[in-house]
Amino acid sequence: MNRTEFIVAIAIILFVAFVFGWFANWLVHRFSRVTSSDLSEMDAMAKALHDAEDTRDQAITYVQQREAELTNQLNQTEAELRAAMEGLREARQEAEELRTYVEQIHQGQG
Repeated sequence: MNRTEFIVAIAIILFVAFVFGWFANWLVHRFSRVTSSDLSEMDAMAKALHDAEDTRDQAITYVQQREAELTNQLNQTEAELRAAMEGLREARQEAEELRTYVEQIHQGQG
């Protein structure tokens, strides 16, 4: 193999390597290419996710407000119950005092 044949062989090998590289690059870009339908689908999914996050935030806010309202209502109900129990206790004590007073008057007349 003389010098010219060696140069031609190297040139052919480099050309074949270039063709294989170009073909591999084309294949990679062909299979990894993002189409406009993929982009629109991704945009739709992003919008749906954003809407879902907004709905979740609104639900959390509603639950917190409702919980505060119910806690306030429970506190008011407990205060009313304590007041009613105190009133009932006082009424029982007063009834017992009246009963004792009536018995004393009844014994004093008898």
